Amino acid sequence: MTDYIRFFNQINLSDVALVGGKNASLGELTQAMERNGINVPPGFAITSEAYDALLNEGKIKERLYKVLENVDKNNIDSLRTRAQEARDLIKNAGLPPQVAEQIKSAYKQLIDGWEGRCDVAVRSSATAEDLPNASFAGQQESFVNVCGEAQLLDSCLNCFASLFTDRAIVYRIDNGFDHLSVKLSIGVQQMVRSDLASSGVIFTLDPESGFRNVVLVTSAYGLGESVVGGLVDPDEFLVYKPTLDYAFCPIIRTKCGAKQTSIIYDKNSRGTTKTISVPEEQSIRYSLNNTEVVQLARWACAIEKHYSQRYGHDTPMDIEWAKDGQSQELFIVQARPETVQSRKSKDNLISYTLKGTSEVLLKGRSIGEQIGTGTARVISSLEDLSQFEDGDVLVAEMTDPDWEPVMKRAGAIVTSRGGRTCHAAIVSRELGVPCIVGTTNATEALTTGQSVTVCCAEGAVGKVYAGILKYSRDEIVVSGLPLTRTKIMVNSANPEHAFKLSQLPVAGVGLAREEFIIANEVKVHPLALTRFNELKDTDAIKEIERLTRGYASKESYFVHKLAQGIGTIAAAFYPRDVIVRLSDFKTNEYANLIGGRQFEPTEDNPMIGFRGASRYYSELYRDGFALECQALQMVRKEMGLTNLKVMIPFCRTVDEAKHVIAEMESHGLVQHEEGLELYVMCELPSNVLLIDRFAQIFDGFSIGSNDLTQLILGVDRDSEILSDLFDERNEAVLRAIKQAIDGAHLYKRKIGICGQAPSDYPEFTKFLIDCGIDSISLSEDAVIKTLLMVADSENRQSLAHA
Repeated sequence: MTDYIRFFNQINLSDVALVGGKNASLGELTQAMERNGINVPPGFAITSEAYDALLNEGKIKERLYKVLENVDKNNIDSLRTRAQEARDLIKNAGLPPQVAEQIKSAYKQLIDGWEGRCDVAVRSSATAEDLPNASFAGQQESFVNVCGEAQLLDSCLNCFASLFTDRAIVYRIDNGFDHLSVKLSIGVQQMVRSDLASSGVIFTLDPESGFRNVVLVTSAYGLGESVVGGLVDPDEFLVYKPTLDYAFCPIIRTKCGAKQTSIIYDKNSRGTTKTISVPEEQSIRYSLNNTEVVQLARWACAIEKHYSQRYGHDTPMDIEWAKDGQSQELFIVQARPETVQSRKSKDNLISYTLKGTSEVLLKGRSIGEQIGTGTARVISSLEDLSQFEDGDVLVAEMTDPDWEPVMKRAGAIVTSRGGRTCHAAIVSRELGVPCIVGTTNATEALTTGQSVTVCCAEGAVGKVYAGILKYSRDEIVVSGLPLTRTKIMVNSANPEHAFKLSQLPVAGVGLAREEFIIANEVKVHPLALTRFNELKDTDAIKEIERLTRGYASKESYFVHKLAQGIGTIAAAFYPRDVIVRLSDFKTNEYANLIGGRQFEPTEDNPMIGFRGASRYYSELYRDGFALECQALQMVRKEMGLTNLKVMIPFCRTVDEAKHVIAEMESHGLVQHEEGLELYVMCELPSNVLLIDRFAQIFDGFSIGSNDLTQLILGVDRDSEILSDLFDERNEAVLRAIKQAIDGAHLYKRKIGICGQAPSDYPEFTKFLIDCGIDSISLSEDAVIKTLLMVADSENRQSLAHA
C-alpha cells in the first residue's frame, strides 16, 4: 500500500517532486535548523501521490484536460467559469478512502501530547512551488485553526481543488507550466498561537532596492494572514547584517505601523477565526521588542546561509514567522527563496524621473522605484474585475491572490491598506508594476475614469498625481566603468534612497546632510523636546505629544529618529566612508521646525548669523547639540557603524573649533577613538587663510563652494538680484580653492569638495583635478558623467607628465 504521509523530519529540499516546495522547505528547516536553536512547528506532508490517487480513482483527469483546454486568461468570465468547473470535479471526486485514513492517523500522531489542543494549519504545497527561479507562493489555498478530523479532511480536499483557482491557472499559463504537470502536496502543521501575540514576514534583503546587507522584519498582531494579505500596515524593522553578531543593537531603522486589525481564534466557533480592531493604545506600540527582532534576524541569516549552501549560490530568503502568545517563543513557519530582487542584474541601474508635476491626489508607501500612468479603475469586489482594461490603474482597498490575473494587466496599482510585504507589494514587484500601498483612502480619493500618474521614484513616499505626466527611464551600465585616482563620492540627504544610491560606483558619501533628516524625519526642534515643559505653542504641544507616543522620553524620540536616518545611510555604504555634516540650519529654518519659534532669535541676515559651529557650544543651543551627539553615538556604538565620520560646518575660528570638539568629547565622541575622524567644512575665507592652523586640529576638509563663493564675492547666494554675480568659477574663488588644496596637502590632510559646482560645471571639475583634489562628492545624477570626465582628465594629466 502506498504511504501518502511524510513527517517533516523525513523530508528535505530534494523531495520537491513528492511533497512540493513549501513542505520540502519545512522539512529542510526541521532537519537543518533545529540543531541551531531555530524553532519550527512540527507537522507532516500529504504527498503529491495522494493527489494522483484522487485524480485516478475519481477518473477525472481527462475531464480536467477538457475543461482547461485552450482557456483564455484574458476572458475573465470564461476563466472564472472553467476554474469553478475544475474545482467542482475535484470536490465531487472526494478523497480516496486510504488517503483519508492515513491523514487521520498522522493527525492523531501529531496532536498526541498537545494537552487537548488539536489546531493545525493546512497549507497547499505545489510541486513547482518555491523554486529559486519560480515562486508559486500564494496561488493555492491555505487554512488556519483547523480542528478535528472532519474539518481537516475538508480542508485537504479544498487545498487540492485550489490548484484550479483563476489565479493559479493564469500563473501556470504565464510561466509555461502544463496544468496537470503541477501537482499538489499538503502540509499539516501545528498552529503557533500568534493570535495571542504577533507574526509577520522576513526578507533577507531590502525588497525595494535589492540591497543585500539588511534583514527586513515586518510584524503585526494576530495570525500572519493580516500581514501577508495586506489587511494591515505592519511594523517594520531593518537590521544590519554585517554588525549583527557584535553590535549592541544593529537595528538601523524602524517604522511603527498602524496595525489596524488582528486575526484571532473565534472562541464561539471552534476551528474558525475572526478579525477584530486593535485598540489605539496597543497599535501605537511595537508588536515586537528589539531582542526578538534581533533573534529573528539572526535566524533569518542562518537560514539564508544554509539555503545558499544547498543551492550553491547566494540565495536571499522570504520567511514567515510567528510568536506564540502562550509560550512567548518565536517560530519559523515557512521559508522560500526570494525570486524578484535576487534575479535582477547587478550591472545595470535603472532610474525613473518625473518630468512634470500636478496636484498630488494621494500619498502612500512606494513599492519599487518606477512610474506608471493610466486611467483609474476602482475595484470593490471580484465581480468588478471583468470591467478592467489593459493598462488601467488598479485602485482597491487591498488585493488578494484571486486578483492576480488582472494585476498582470495593470499600468499601476494603488491600495488603501497594506505594507511592504503585503500581497499587492509582493506581486507588483514580481510583475514590475509600480505600486503604492497603505494610502488609507485610495478608493475614496480616486474615481473610475480619472487619468493619473503613479510615481514611486521619489523615495519611500509614493504619490498619485492628477493627469498623465511625462517621465524618463534611464539605464546606467555600472560594469566596465574606469577607476580614478580621485575619489568619486556622492551627496546623500534621504535615508529612504540610500540603498539604491549605494549601488553607484562611488567611494562613499562625501556629504550626508543632517538637517535634511531632522526636517523630514524628526520634524521637531530639539529644544522643544528638551524644554517641553516650557513650550507655549499649544498646537506644537499636541503635535509633539502625537509624534513622541511610544518613546521613553521626548528626547529619546529625537535621538532615535536622527540616529536611524544617519544609520541607514551609513549602513548602505559600509564599510565605505560616510561623512555626516552636523546640523547646518539657519535660525529662520530652525524656527520652522515644530515648536522652534520660541527658541530661535530673529536675525536680519541668518546666512551669516547664528549657524554652524557657533551654535553647538552656545547656551542657546547646547542641549539640542547634546541630542545630535547622542544620535551619532548610537550609530557608531550601538549600531556598530564606525565608517561614520563627522564634519563641522561654518567654523569661523580655530578657538571655535576647539570649543566644539570639547563639547563633542563631553558626550563621548572622542576624536580618533574607535577610528572617529573629524572633518571641517572649508567654506569661509578664514578656513583658507588659516588652513595650517585648522589642519592641526582636523583630519580633513571638505570645500563648500556655495558659501565660499558667497563670502569671497560678498554675494548673498539667495539673492535673485545678484544671481548673475554668483559664480564659483570666478578667479578669486578658484585661487582660494587652490590655496586650500595646496595647504591641506602640505600638512598631509585629506581635502575634497561637496558643493554643487562640480555637478554643474565640467570645466570646474577639470580645474579640481589639475589642483590634485582628493575627492569630489556629487549629486546622484552627476556621478557617472563626472566619473568619466575625471578619468579622461586624469589620463590627459598622466600623458602630459609623461
